[in-house]
Amino acid sequence: MKAVVQRVREARVEIEGEVVGAIDAGLLLLLCAERGDSQLQADRLLAKLLKLRIFSDEAGKMNRSVQDVGGGLLIVSQFTLAADLSGGNRPSFGGAAAPDEGRRLYDYFVQQARLAHPVVATGVFAADMKVHLVNDGPVTIPMQIS
Repeated sequence: MKAVVQRVREARVEIEGEVVGAIDAGLLLLLCAERGDSQLQADRLLAKLLKLRIFSDEAGKMNRSVQDVGGGLLIVSQFTLAADLSGGNRPSFGGAAAPDEGRRLYDYFVQQARLAHPVVATGVFAADMKVHLVNDGPVTIPMQIS
């Protein structure tokens, strides 16, 4: 699985002008299931995400996790993270999981996140979404779990 994690002061997802998911301070996660991924990769990514120490402590060092600071998670499906540009300027998305499998793994990830963390919001799988965020830092971290 691939993900891009952004530490945010606030973030929201809109579909046709309606807010479908929003958080205050926390993490915005753009999530991509790739071909061959399973629940094992989802579990490993979630465990790493929840312990990722990218929030400042009293000394200003990135030493706290989203769980430590009580931040929210906004999880957005993003198959375009599987883009392959090796064949030219038009990306190929053949490395992304098939839509049914991608949805299954996305739903599983969200379900597990809700069991492990108190504040979880989402976008809508395969929808045309507008993502609004105020990046904090900015701090943006790419993640990949094989």
